[in-house]
Amino acid sequence: MARGGGDSCPGSLRLHAADDGALARVRIPGGVLAVHQADALASAARRLGDGELHLTSRGNVQIRGLDGDCAGELAGMLDTAGLLPAPSHERVRNVVASPLSGLDDQGRTDVRPWLVGLDAGLCASTGTRELSGRFLFALDDGRGDVAGLGADVTVRATTSGDAQLALGPSDIALRVRGEDVVQAVLTATEIFLTSAAASTSRAWRVDELAFPADDLVRSVADGLADARIGHALMDREAAGADGPSPGVHGDSLSVHVPLGRLTGDQWRELTRTAETQAGELRLTPWRGVVVPARVVVPARGLGPEAAAGVLARLAASGLVTDPASGWLRVGACIGRPGCAKSHADVRADAARALRAGDAGLPVYWSGCERRCGRPRATRADVVATPGGYHLSTDTPPSHGVELDDPSRLASALSALTGHCG
Repeated sequence: MARGGGDSCPGSLRLHAADDGALARVRIPGGVLAVHQADALASAARRLGDGELHLTSRGNVQIRGLDGDCAGELAGMLDTAGLLPAPSHERVRNVVASPLSGLDDQGRTDVRPWLVGLDAGLCASTGTRELSGRFLFALDDGRGDVAGLGADVTVRATTSGDAQLALGPSDIALRVRGEDVVQAVLTATEIFLTSAAASTSRAWRVDELAFPADDLVRSVADGLADARIGHALMDREAAGADGPSPGVHGDSLSVHVPLGRLTGDQWRELTRTAETQAGELRLTPWRGVVVPARVVVPARGLGPEAAAGVLARLAASGLVTDPASGWLRVGACIGRPGCAKSHADVRADAARALRAGDAGLPVYWSGCERRCGRPRATRADVVATPGGYHLSTDTPPSHGVELDDPSRLASALSALTGHCG
């Protein structure tokens, strides 16, 4: 892929002009927010934006409906809350991490030390300022959840206590010691930047380089050897399950946010819950929120009755606490009226379609052919056109049908998959 212009990916300081006002994208490494930081985001949205917080597929937060002249005030609010530790690097702090890491017994290690170390390393490096705002790091505790998100650099804990370092779509990886993870990732990033600078394609991501990702892995192996970081080539482990379903997970609660759109009231309910528990929220790349529970001696966690009460309160605010909810399989871009390129109000149509019946497959609604924010796990695409919608699936052969009434999605999809199968 040849890039013709500069990287226009929005950030906290570089606002994007949308039809509903300016947009700020606040990077939240690992999705980890202290309560006071969550309060600061809510205050910024209320004072300067549309009052809502929008979760992205990388566990970041967008504030929409901003006045274009409020950039300085917004930056001040975020800086006071500790959300701008390195203004020159704020767009490159794209790090997703297993949201339940350290909270249940499913992971192989707690990735928080890697997360803290990597964020500090990225912010301290002069070279990483050249990364595109689209470049993504993933820290997986071994369960395989964020390992399947297509990151440019993926670290996954192994059963031996070491870690597997993978780059882009390559099927080969590098085994490194757990204590060397941060330095290994920074070394790999520097080598990518050198390779991208030498390329005529102006690559922003690993899969855009003019040579195979396997070659980059071997270059990184040479770089690790030069840095005296022990390593070994190995087969890349296959990705595992998706993110946490709504409900109770060990010492935490998990909820899903329909279409990633959080009202002020819903945000307050979440921060209220976090205040009485571990004092933090974890935003997930699946547009959900995990609230770690405080460990209470001698009992751990909330207890069944208390957990049920908290989940009921969160559900009453409109958040999804039912793991069988159809909302877990529905996503959409911002659509109209926020995006000038969109042909439809896709969020309203997605909600109307779900009320009419669950399609049963992961479905993503896009306002145009760009398909902004589309997750990799999407099985069915509903793309707005000037005359309606076009429905297609990932099931070969690749047939598609026109959809003039969004409420008929479930029946149209059933007929389409039956035809394909």
